[in-house]
Amino acid sequence: MRKFKLHNGKLGAAITVRVTPRARKSEFAGIMEDGTLRIRIQEPPVGGKANRALIAFLAKVLGVRANRIEIVAGETGLDKIVAVEAMSAEEVENRIQGWLDA
Repeated sequence: MRKFKLHNGKLGAAITVRVTPRARKSEFAGIMEDGTLRIRIQEPPVGGKANRALIAFLAKVLGVRANRIEIVAGETGLDKIVAVEAMSAEEVENRIQGWLDA
């Protein structure tokens, strides 16, 4: 299986994500060749709904509160960088991989 991109930062980990809004359900859709994590989100990209749904989905997967997750780049685009506060890249990878394998 292809590895996804994770980086350690000063306050936690950062993930590169490609979002597909208006999906049938919110779910992981795979990993792109460059390591970007593909996520389908049920909400439309109107008024920040898809961004809020992305944060809620990642919070559920990672087992953290939503206020520990922030979109730090790409808020209005499909490609985003998402920061996860107080969690190492290794820990984020393990939790996401567990979700992908389930």
